[in-house]
Amino acid sequence: MFKKLLIGVFSAAVLAATGTGLWLWQGLDTLEQPVALDEPVLFNVPKGTAFAQVARQLEQEGLVERDLWLRIHGRLFPQEAQVKAGEYEFTPGMTAREMLATMVSGDTKHWSVQFIEGWTFADMRAALASHDRLKKLTTDWSDEQIMEAVGAEGEHPEGRFFPDTYLFTSSESDLDLLQRAFDTMTEVLAEEWEAKEEGLPYDTPYEALIMASIVERETGVPYEREQVAGVFVRRLQKGMRLQTDPTVIYGMGDNYEGRIRSRDLRAYTPYNTYRINGLPPTPIALPGRGAIHAALNPDDGKALYFVARGDGTHKFSRTLSEHNKAVREFQLNRREDYRSSPAVQKEDDGANGDAG
Repeated sequence: MFKKLLIGVFSAAVLAATGTGLWLWQGLDTLEQPVALDEPVLFNVPKGTAFAQVARQLEQEGLVERDLWLRIHGRLFPQEAQVKAGEYEFTPGMTAREMLATMVSGDTKHWSVQFIEGWTFADMRAALASHDRLKKLTTDWSDEQIMEAVGAEGEHPEGRFFPDTYLFTSSESDLDLLQRAFDTMTEVLAEEWEAKEEGLPYDTPYEALIMASIVERETGVPYEREQVAGVFVRRLQKGMRLQTDPTVIYGMGDNYEGRIRSRDLRAYTPYNTYRINGLPPTPIALPGRGAIHAALNPDDGKALYFVARGDGTHKFSRTLSEHNKAVREFQLNRREDYRSSPAVQKEDDGANGDAG
């Protein structure tokens, strides 16, 4: 009798264990099935959130059927329950275990913002302010407050931030991106200054940055950067004024309406290189590495002038007479507002002609 009872109890235990095992197997197997998603969804894990809370949130948002299986899985495989804070993107076809793996690896969702070569600092700030996924801290700050925050108190912001595409997560702010762009420009400028040619008319890396910004604004095709830089470097070395339109435009600020008139060239601003000697006081745009390299490794030709052809390239000339001929060919027959460089120059006109 006792033997039969023992066999019965043992059989019942085996059946219960088998049933429990089958139940667990079927439940845990649901974590291997694709989640029913029609489109990518974002899932946020706040800092300090426990795994059980993450599992519950996944169920509440319809990303898993039952959080119980996730919690059991976490107990069985603790290494797969060490999720990291951040915002994650889950895509159609992912399984619950793949979502867990994404959160454990910390592969958070990234967005991007692009700062274009030749933009001004104001353009850069507008791009940051308009990005709807970026945390905003500096929207109402002055330029001076931003420069202080990035560790450059008292410096002018123009040209001090490197143009590039920057990736960021939901935990980062516009100030984080500004700091990265500032640090990158500092590093790039230092690297290029270290490898510069000898005999250039710059006393500091900042002066080279000013030149690079002018080269950036004057060139429409990358292969002309060294030529344009060479013209400006030679003019500085000869004591000639740069006479470049982009600096005039920058100095005009909001008064610029698409073209430069003769009175604009005569008006004095610190950036009117038809009126001032040497470089303007600050950069006029965000120069890329190519423009910085060109400013520090200019072409060693003999051209002192250039004029826009109208297709993004320039005609370079060694003498004023050649330049005036090119101006007549490429500019005077165009509409007045097509290109803002002045008309034919005279030998006694200040610096003996315009470069661009």
